[in-house]
Amino acid sequence: MPAYPVFSVLAAVAVIALELLWLRTGIFRRSAYWIAMVVVFAFMIPVDGWMSKVPDPIVIYDPSVLSGLRFPIDIPTEEFVYAFAMVTLALVLWERAGPRAESSRPRVRA
Repeated sequence: MPAYPVFSVLAAVAVIALELLWLRTGIFRRSAYWIAMVVVFAFMIPVDGWMSKVPDPIVIYDPSVLSGLRFPIDIPTEEFVYAFAMVTLALVLWERAGPRAESSRPRVRA
């Protein structure tokens, strides 16, 4: 099995496990999270598709590290799994850090 798909799936599983078993922010139950993911992928598809288009790619992947599945616009499917893991981790950590950061700040009185 090629490296990129394996590590992408492992990253996604690790982030999901981190959320469900330890951090428990409840982000997967929120419509705002899923809307954010749709927005991320909506912008990712044209940009990543343009950068990795097979006839004249800007980004050239080593074929030995990819699964060979590309959809849509010649985007390696691993990119979507990796993006899910990266964006979800950032949002979960942001969500987790938010309340603590606010509660630890001294309040300014006007």
